[in-house]
Formats: sequence, structure tokens, C-alpha cells
Amino acid sequence: MIANELFFRRAEFLQGIGWVYLPAGTRLLCTLMFGRAGAIGLLISGWLACYWYYFPGDALRATSGTIAGAIGPYLIYLAAQSRYGLQASLTNLTPQRLLLCAVGCSIASPVLHHLWFSIHGGRDLLPGLFVMMIGDLLGTLIVLYTAKGILSLLPLPERRLR
Repeated sequence: MIANELFFRRAEFLQGIGWVYLPAGTRLLCTLMFGRAGAIGLLISGWLACYWYYFPGDALRATSGTIAGAIGPYLIYLAAQSRYGLQASLTNLTPQRLLLCAVGCSIASPVLHHLWFSIHGGRDLLPGLFVMMIGDLLGTLIVLYTAKGILSLLPLPERRLR
């Protein structure tokens, strides 16, 4: 979230909706790597960020935004487990499957957020939904490729002979 504020604050469409949103990529990584525990961690950290930073003092808005932000990636994680037999080691997570997870997350969370907005009287929601989808996808791709780049700098593990 801090990196997003530093580098992409001027790319914000509305408060909490930006053309690039790095936390979306972190959400996907956390759920892929840690499953349910990652989703619970997202709920806790997301609520703190929403309550103390994005919507100070508005517990209902902070809670709804947190749930939408954490459940979307977790649903995509569950779908990937079901559809692809996703293993805990992620060894069968191909680049195409990872891209599909990224696209799925960039749709699921914004749709959940905007369902909340529409229930509470939001109007003219399509532009925000579109920007949030684009921002989540771009943020996710930036995080994934940054993580891939960092991992490529690490030495390969030694193969053990049996």
C-alpha cells in the first residue's frame, strides 16, 4: 500500500480506486501462497488499512471494503484449486494459470466492491468498476513480475542425489 501511495497516488480515479493498485497483486500472492490463512491475514491487515487510512472512523465501509478485497482473491484461489488441482507447492501453477488467476482477481474484487456500492445507493458505478478492474490487473501484474524478477536473482537450490 505504501509503494502504491508513493508511485501511483496521482493515478487515482477516486479514493481507493486507482488506475494502478499494487495491493491487488499482494492479495493474490498471499492467497496463493497461504490459502485460507492468507485470506484471514488479508482481512485483518485490510481492515486496519481501510479503517485507519482510507475511511477513518467508518467501521462499516472499512469492513465491507476489506471483505470484498479479501474474498475475491480467496474465491479465485478456491476455483484454481478445484479446476487445476492447485497444489500447496504451486508447482502446477503455469504462467497461463497464473494469468487467469490475476484476471479473475481483477474482476472478482471490483465486482464485489461495486455490488456493495450499488446496495448502498451508489450511482454511475460503471466508470469506477472499469477503472478498478484495470487498476487491479495492472497492479497484480506489476507485483507478480516484480516477485518473479526478485526470485530470478536468487541462486537455484542444489539438486540432491538419492
